[in-house]
Amino acid sequence: MSSDVWPSGGRHLWASGGASAAQTHARGHLVYAATGVLAVRTERGTSIVPADRVAWTPAGCAHRHRAHGDTDMRIVFLPPSLARRIPDRPAVFLASGLAREVLLALTGPHDRDRDRAARARLLRVLVDELRETREQPLHLPEPRDDRLRAVARILAERPADNGTLAELGREVGASPRTLSRLLRGELGMTFYEWRTQLRVYHALVLLADGHDTTRTAHACGWANPSGFIAAFTDVVGTTPGRYRARAAPAVT
Repeated sequence: MSSDVWPSGGRHLWASGGASAAQTHARGHLVYAATGVLAVRTERGTSIVPADRVAWTPAGCAHRHRAHGDTDMRIVFLPPSLARRIPDRPAVFLASGLAREVLLALTGPHDRDRDRAARARLLRVLVDELRETREQPLHLPEPRDDRLRAVARILAERPADNGTLAELGREVGASPRTLSRLLRGELGMTFYEWRTQLRVYHALVLLADGHDTTRTAHACGWANPSGFIAAFTDVVGTTPGRYRARAAPAVT
C-alpha cells in the first residue's frame, strides 16, 4: 500500500486484496474509492463503497478496510461540529458529482497548502451534499445469532447457491421459520433481500476485478444476465457495465 496522509485526510493506493488491521480514530471520517471497491467492516456490519458511494465511520468505531480491485482510497476527517450532522453509526451515501469533486479536492496534492478557512468551507459543502442524498442500501449488517452467521458464511462461500431457506436451515440446524424471524428481527430483511444484497456485494468485487457482466451474473447465482442487471441496478443505481467502466479508470 502507498499512502500520503495528513491531519485532515489523505490518500491510500491499495493493490487488490489489500487490507488494514483493525483501527479506530478520534474523529469520524469519510472514505471514498476513486477507483476500485472498498469494504469497510465494523462490528455492525460491512459497508460496500464502489466508485459512486461514500462511507461514513463515526469517531471511536473500530473498523477494517479491504480493497477489491486496485483501489484509490480517499479519506477525509470531519471535525465534531460537522460530524454531529451525520448519523452516529456507519452509513453509506451517494456521491453526487459535487461531492466527488470536493472529496478529490480535499485529498489532492494541493490540499496541504489550502488555508484552514477554505478547507472548512469545502467540508461544509461536502456534508451538505451528503445530507441531501438518502442513505444507500450498500451496508451489510452483521448477524448476531450463530445460526444466521453460519448461513452468511455459506452464502459468502457459495454465492451462486440457490438453495431455499429450508435447505440452508438444515445445514445450520434451524427451521426456516426461525431463520425468517431472526432475519426480520436482527437485520430487518427477508431472506430474498438479504441474499440479493450479499450477491450484489460479491458482484461488485468481481466487476472491480475485471470480470464481465455475464460471467459475474452466473457466478452470483443469476440464471441470465438480464435478471442480474435489473437486481444490480436496483441496489447500486447504475448498470453493471457502467459501474465496471467507472471503477476501472485511474484517477489522479
